[in-house]
Formats: sequence, C-alpha cells, structure tokens
Amino acid sequence: MQHDIRRLPFQEALPRAQRVVQTCLNAMIPEGQANDLLNAMRYGVIGGKALRGFLVLEGARLHRVTIGPASMAALAIECLHAYSLIHDDLPSMDDDDLRRGQPTVHKTWDEATAVLAGDALQALAFELLSHSDIGSAEVSRSLVYGMATAAGRVGMVGGQMLDIQAESKTDGHTLAEIEAIQNGKTGALIRWSAMAGAELAQAETEPLRIYGDKLGLAFQIADDILDVEGDEVTVGKAVGKDEAAGKATFVSLLGLDGAKRRADELVESACDAISIYGDDAETLKEAARFVVNRTH
Repeated sequence: MQHDIRRLPFQEALPRAQRVVQTCLNAMIPEGQANDLLNAMRYGVIGGKALRGFLVLEGARLHRVTIGPASMAALAIECLHAYSLIHDDLPSMDDDDLRRGQPTVHKTWDEATAVLAGDALQALAFELLSHSDIGSAEVSRSLVYGMATAAGRVGMVGGQMLDIQAESKTDGHTLAEIEAIQNGKTGALIRWSAMAGAELAQAETEPLRIYGDKLGLAFQIADDILDVEGDEVTVGKAVGKDEAAGKATFVSLLGLDGAKRRADELVESACDAISIYGDDAETLKEAARFVVNRTH
C-alpha cells in the first residue's frame, strides 16, 4: 500500500500520525493482554502527541515512502521516546506522578515494572528498525545506527546526564551550555525523527537535519516556558519544577520574553531549511509553529 501522498494540514496530519502509530502498536502488542509488562508498555506509548512519529511520517511522505516501513519507523521512535519518559518519571530521576494527564507508569504499576517496560520499549524500537519490512539492510543499518547514536551517550542519555549535573552548578550557565544539554536531551530524537523519512528513501538528509536541529531546540524552549506559564491540568504533568530544582533552562538564562524570541528565531530557521521542498513542506512548517505555541 502506498503512503497517502496528499498533504494534509498539520491539525489533520498529526491525528493521522497518532492513528498510524496506534495501528502499528496494536499489531505488535494487541490490547487485552493478561501481562503487566505488555500492558505497561502500551500504557507508556498511548496518549502522547506522537509528534516524533508525525515527523517520521511527514518526511516519508515528502519522499514517497510506502506506509509499511514509514509506520514501523514512526512506532520505533515513539517507543524509544516512551521509554525515556517512563524512566525520566522514576523517583530516582525527576520523580513525577503525572504524565499526559494520567498517573505515571511506576504509579500505575510499580518501579520495577516501569524500569522493565522502559527497557522493553527501547528493545522494541530497535527490533522494529531491524525488521526486513523496513527496507534494505543498508537502510536498516543507517536507521539503527542513527537511533542508537541519538539515544545514547552523545545524545539523549548524555544530555540527561549533563542536565542532572547542571543542577549542582553554582556559577550560572551559558547559552552554549544549555543548548548542548538540550541538543542531546531533547533535540537528538527530534533530529532523528525529522531525518528518518529521507533515510528510508536513501535521499539527501541535510535539509531535514537542520530543520530537526532547530525544531528540537524550539521544542525544549516551549517546554521551559510551559513549566513557568502552564498549569498542571492543561500541560498534563507537574509544572514549576525546573526553577525549584535549579535546572539550567532557556528561561532561567534568557527570561521569558528572551526565550520566546529565541524560539521564534529557531522556527524561522527551521522553516527556511526546508524551503527546498516548496509547498510540499508546508505541513512541517505548520508543525514548527505549533511547537512554540502549544499549551501542553
């Protein structure tokens, strides 16, 4: 089956991505399992915006990639992202009781189940990218290597470690230091997501890499702003925690107005980077604008 090559506006394309991810998840982990691990895995994935999966699918649409491999790659990044959130919510990390407006996995089950569900989702992400349906061995290797790099010591996990260490720093933080933290912690997986569609097509990735870089930083700035201006019910998780923990954020360095200006600049740069695709990239541009104006 061919990917639906019609470009939808972002407000329709994002729910479509959510449905695609859900359908693929149902095929991998059917509902109604009498198994705490599988149910915790599903619970961790379901209910999110699926923005990263959307980026995969939209990049695939740009390059006329079929829905089979595109949906598997989209689910893979959503599984990896869910694993990171499950572990991030644990008492030993950010110690959060609420995620996406629902009790976190370790609150719904227990800490051991949450750790194992996160571990299993990480493994499932690489299982999906290694499947023969994803494409050639070269395509699979490229996606697996890229995800491993984005998720590991020089990507998300490394950025998370820098973020933890920054909490004990007493002499302030530079913009370069904060960007280095967030390029890993948040940006690396968004960058992978933006590039994955081109990787599936074995096409040029540079415009989408730049787009993903800028979008990742803009996304984190929006998160920092929501932690200050948002309310728990709308955001779906605890707010006001960054300042209390002494976290290094764009808001703590630039102030609210400065952070908002920086986010707008990043969105403009992200949109410029994909101008090569013409009108076909308008949905991705809408996504970038959504990221900095979202309320949750």
